Formats: sequence, C-alpha cells, structure tokens
Amino acid sequence: MILLQASSDWAAFIGRFHPVLVHLPIGFLILAGLLEIGRLVNKIDVKESTISFILFWSAIGATLSCIAGYFLSLGGGYEAELLEEHKWQGIWVAVASWIAWIAKSELFINKIPFGSLLYFPALVVGGFFTMIAGHHGGSLTHGEGYLTQETPEPFRDWMGMEAKKDKGSDEIKPIADVNNAMVFQDVVNPIIKARCIQCHNANKSKGDLRMDQVELLKKGGENGPIFVVGKGEESEMVKRCLLPLEDENHMPPKGKTQLTEGQVAILSWWIDQGAPFDKKVAELKATDAVKSVLAALSGSQSTSSYSQMTATTKESPVLSLKVPSADAKAVEALKKAGLLVMPITNESNLLEVNAVNVGSLIDAQIALLEPLKEQIIWLKLGDTKITDQAAGTIAKLKNLQKLHLENTGITDATMRQIKSLPYLEYLNLVNTQVTDAGIKELSATPNLLSLHVWHSKVTEAGVAALKQAKPNLDVTIGINEQQIADFIKAGETAPKPEEAKKK
Repeated sequence: MILLQASSDWAAFIGRFHPVLVHLPIGFLILAGLLEIGRLVNKIDVKESTISFILFWSAIGATLSCIAGYFLSLGGGYEAELLEEHKWQGIWVAVASWIAWIAKSELFINKIPFGSLLYFPALVVGGFFTMIAGHHGGSLTHGEGYLTQETPEPFRDWMGMEAKKDKGSDEIKPIADVNNAMVFQDVVNPIIKARCIQCHNANKSKGDLRMDQVELLKKGGENGPIFVVGKGEESEMVKRCLLPLEDENHMPPKGKTQLTEGQVAILSWWIDQGAPFDKKVAELKATDAVKSVLAALSGSQSTSSYSQMTATTKESPVLSLKVPSADAKAVEALKKAGLLVMPITNESNLLEVNAVNVGSLIDAQIALLEPLKEQIIWLKLGDTKITDQAAGTIAKLKNLQKLHLENTGITDATMRQIKSLPYLEYLNLVNTQVTDAGIKELSATPNLLSLHVWHSKVTEAGVAALKQAKPNLDVTIGINEQQIADFIKAGETAPKPEEAKKK
C-alpha cells in the first residue's frame, strides 16, 4: 500500500508539470516553422543544424508533455471523450516532431530513403495538431467553448453563435418575493452556477464532481458527498470555501472569483436546514446570519415581505447592541492565527470568530480574543486543543451569545467561569469532560436556551435537575443505551434492502 501511495503521489506530482512542459513543443515547433518560412522567402539565413537542434528539443518537450499529461489524466475529473482526443492529438505532435527531426538531422539524412520528403509534411502535421491539442486542452481546463466564448459582436452573429452573456449574468439576481422564493432553485443554485459550475460540469468534472444536476450534486465526487444534511460546517461544500486561499483544497481555486461571506452563509444555512430542493424560504427557519443576506437578495418590494416573514421571530437583544468598530490590528492578529473573523451583518460591528481551520489552536492563543470582547458574539472553538485555561478569556467576552466548545478538553471548571455571561443562549459541550456538577452551574446563566451535552459526562439525572431550574431550556443529550438497544432490535426485524427491493 505504501508503494502504491508513493507511486500515486509521484504520478500526481509529475502530472502537475504538464501545463509547463506543453509550452516547449508549442514554442519550438512554431519557431522551426517560422525559420523555414524565412528561409523560403530568402529573408533569413539559418543553418540546418540550428533547425535540427530546435526540432530535437521540440520532440523531447512533446514526449515529456505526453508523459506528464497522462499522469495528470489519472487524477480524473475530465470529460472522457474530449480527454481521449486531446491525448492522441498530443501523441501526434510528439510523433510529428520526431519525424521532422529525423528527416532534418545529419545523423539520419543519408540513411533513410526519401526521408527529406517527410520533413515538411511532418512539420505541418505537428503544427496543426499543436493548435488543435491546445484548443482541447483549454476546453478540458476551463470548459467547452473556452476559446470562442468571448468572441465579440458582430462576429458572433456572422458565425451563428448565441448572444454573449452579460458579465453579471451568472451573479445572484434580485428576487421579486424572497418569502416565496424556492430555496435551492432561486437562492442556492445561482451561487453554484456563478462560482462552481465552471469546474464541475459535464465537460469538466474536477474531482469527479458535477454540480450542474441535482442528482449528481447529491452524489458528490471522488471523496463522497460534499454536504452532510443538517451539518453545514461539517460539509466539504462549506469547509473548502473557508480554507485559506493559499490552500490547494480551497474552493474556488485561487485566481477564480471567490464566494462572498454572505454566499458561504447561505450555503451553510441551506445545509443546516436539511438541504431541501423543494421548499420555499418561508418554510425554513431563517437564522440571524442569513437574514440580512436574504433581504439583500430582494428588490424593494420583497424587503418588506421578508421583514414581515421574520417579524414574528424573537430576536436576541444582543443583536441590536451598538458596539464600537473592531480594532483592525486585533482582527488581523486573529486572521494570522488562522481564525475566521466575519461580521454578523454588513451593517453591524458584531463579529463571529470561527476556528474551523485551526484544530491546533491552544489556550495561549485565546488571549487574542480579548481586545474584541465587545464585538464577538458568536465563538466557535470546537475541535481545538483548548482546555479550562482558556475559560478566563472566554468569560470576558461579555456579549457572547453562541459558544461552541465541542470536542475540546474543557471540564466543569469552564462552566464555573462562563456561567455569568449575560447574553449566552447557545452552548455546545458535545464530547467534553463536563459532568452533572458542571451543567448545574449553568442554572445561573440568565438567558441560556439551547444546551448540547451528547457524549459528555452528563447524565439524564443531571439534565432533569437542570431543567427543574430552567424549564424552558432545550437540552440535547443524545440517545441512551435502552434507545440504542431498541434501535438495533428494530433494525434486526426490519426487512433487508434486498427483500425490500423484491417487494
């Protein structure tokens, strides 16, 4: 397995050099052709050995390019028929280059009968297939029709081509009535079309992923589904957008137009709401993070419509707080540490800080949050290396409304530190060492509404005691052993997939 992995890594590494190597035969063949034309019209005087030397390196470059191109193709994600044509066109370039060199080289010129007669045909064939292969290579990389898609008028009309799209035609358009808009068709899919389809379509399916059809979007790519229903932040579709721009797994790739923070929020919200393909905006619960984004999508008429839709939703008082602008140096320090810092809305100074890309985050780095203690209201530190030592700084974030501490090393000591946070409404303690004694401390948290303690040390008895003190608190504790046993038993008595198909 190690040898297979190593060979696969080397193939991928060599394959990445294809775009570099492919320019060698292009340049050398064109140069050889131009020199021959110059000689024919008596404009220049060049030695045969010079042209032979150029053709030799053209043949070498074409051969290396073919090898690297083959390795690159093993990674998948390309339209099969177009890839096959491109491969053979590249091979013909290499063959023609070798024939032209052999016909011109002093090593073979007197050894191959009629060899000189092959020279000009080989040079012409090599040049022809160079242009065709280059065109198809561009189509494989950028999508079909890449060469001609920017053809200006009136040539488009003369050639019978469709009218050119406006520059903003793929951008998200205003929605007349956002309340009744279809979530996927009108809100999510325009984002996918504008930012994702270019690399994930019928002609180019990077990572074996196609996003131009609903069923293929659900299927995912070579690494499986790209979204986990109900878990936006755990979905590759969102996580890859949040990676540092320099990361090779960041999507869209560096150099492409990136998703805005609002567009990422929309995708995450859609997945959190179950990734529905047949529901309207009004049928889903609009989170605070996307309310302003959805409102921004509407025209003047739909703004009031959306406001009416959300008017009955109880809004946390922290969202209306007026706080100073965040210190730019403090924000930059967090970003340098790998944390994501995003405004809750475009009009507010309130911030969300997310450590989704910094699993190595430690207690000492939490001190970077303190200069923004007024602005941070959503803090996501799940899956990091923090412990109770970070609690002192977290407790100073006086406007904190949502706090994620899942899969960290915190214990009851942290609960004692954060219990007095006045605006805290949401707390995630999944897979931590917090016990019944720890959540008992939370009875003093004035506005806590949602608590998640699955896979922690908390028991049902501890939850029951807490709910006596806070009857309106929603606590997720997971499923107990009896529920697991009932689930397994139900599975054993349920018909097998094969039997279900027969029915």
